[in-house]
Amino acid sequence: MKNASSPAVLYLEDLEVGEKFTSAEHAMDEAQIKAFATQFDPQPFHLDDEAAKATLFGGLAASGWHTAAVTMRLLVTGGLPIAGGIVGAGVELSWPRPTRATDVLQVESEVTGILPSRSRPDRGMVTVRSETRNQHGEVLQISVNKVVVPRRPR
Repeated sequence: MKNASSPAVLYLEDLEVGEKFTSAEHAMDEAQIKAFATQFDPQPFHLDDEAAKATLFGGLAASGWHTAAVTMRLLVTGGLPIAGGIVGAGVELSWPRPTRATDVLQVESEVTGILPSRSRPDRGMVTVRSETRNQHGEVLQISVNKVVVPRRPR
């Protein structure tokens, strides 16, 4: 399993189905949750702890889009070291549990598919399943990403 300290960038030829990657960590807090929600998802359960207690979340919860944004940051900063960056071609997202202000997030990813392009020989499509977990190992987000990955330059 490769981790966030692995410095090498990877090309299509370097990847294998079943290969796993682990990101660095990111500590959430109430200020981040409220700042993100104020700008992008201003709903009471993301902005007000008291109001959130009366919702299905039972307390302040980060926006799922905030969890997705932190996940992306963790992937880009070393959790998935793709040459040329992570260029998405599609994603399926689910949030089985809410992200809380006390959570420390880490992303575990696995390559589940590799498809070299027939029409563009300089690249291929890689499918990556990522789980964003908290410090207790609870899965907060699952994403299945289709990523455009370049072939190694000749």
